[in-house]
Amino acid sequence: MAKPRPYVVIVSEVSVDGKLTLYRGASSKELMTLMDEEAYRYLHEIRAKVDGIMVGCETVRTDNPSLTVRYVKGKNPVRIIPCSTANLPLDSNVLNTKEAKTWIITTKRAPKERVERIRERGAEVLTVGEDLVDFDELMPLLYERGIKSLMVEGGASINWELVKRGYVDEIRLIHLPVIVGGENVPTLVGGEGFKKLKKLLKLSLRSHFVKGKHLISEWYVVR
Repeated sequence: MAKPRPYVVIVSEVSVDGKLTLYRGASSKELMTLMDEEAYRYLHEIRAKVDGIMVGCETVRTDNPSLTVRYVKGKNPVRIIPCSTANLPLDSNVLNTKEAKTWIITTKRAPKERVERIRERGAEVLTVGEDLVDFDELMPLLYERGIKSLMVEGGASINWELVKRGYVDEIRLIHLPVIVGGENVPTLVGGEGFKKLKKLLKLSLRSHFVKGKHLISEWYVVR
């Protein structure tokens, strides 16, 4: 039997053509300036209800998010950052552990001095994998450590790692009323893709509604 794992919800703002940023390497915060307060409140309501929130280390380097609850009242989730070489900027907002707990998930190839400097900032460092973070080992470990529900705010690479392994239960999208375009601009899910029709991740629309000026769509993953 499969080991218990967190209930996983991918939450993201996307343009009408599914883009996360204006161009590859750009911060998603630029597009997020198009979100109104109602959309931010929706996002933070989800944060306040989950045990953990995950983004990749590239998102931390590019966006420098805080990943805390601010637009509504509620607890801050544990911030969980998979980062195979622990190469996070030491001034990253997620390393401000006075606001919320932070777990950096790294591997045996991460430089020890880098790991120690992160620990000095107050974050907990977990080694899960040899060269790359092993998500098959990580997900049951998170559950054992009290993360029963996990919100994933990207980026595209992390989303793919979880999608391709069948670890995603819901997807919730805040649709931005714009077209970005661009062949190489990151979309909701990156990676190599499924490439075959029978392998596609199938979804069922649970709900759709408007918050402020934004369409919100919520999808269940079909098992």
